[in-house]
Amino acid sequence: MKPFWIITLSLVCLLNVAAIFEKFNYLEQDQFKQWLESDKPMVIVDIQDKASFAAHHFLGSIETNAFPVKTDAERKLIDPAVTAYKASGNDVVVICPRGGGGAKRCYSYLKSQGVPEAKLTILKNGIDNWPHRDMLTNK
Repeated sequence: MKPFWIITLSLVCLLNVAAIFEKFNYLEQDQFKQWLESDKPMVIVDIQDKASFAAHHFLGSIETNAFPVKTDAERKLIDPAVTAYKASGNDVVVICPRGGGGAKRCYSYLKSQGVPEAKLTILKNGIDNWPHRDMLTNK
């Protein structure tokens, strides 16, 4: 029985170390602003909770309410974005309150569902720190 637990614990530790070293593509705020202004085709995946999304989001965002993307049920809320990517092949931008852990978990889930990493980005610093507030909507 001991070898089983040692192997299991070792695998868990190995997976956690791999997650620490995982790299993510970040999209600078000014670059995203240019994409919005030029009407660049993209899939905008917003993981904010329902109240935050209602208060402010980018026009055309897919509302998932998946934050903090820690459970299988929360990950499943991202599936419409996977479908949108598969239908369009456009770049995917993950929008999170601060661009941290929830965004990384969403990014990893999208990647696991077949979205190529070359197409994936996270809005750096998230929507809470978006400097161009006039570009947000609550409709």
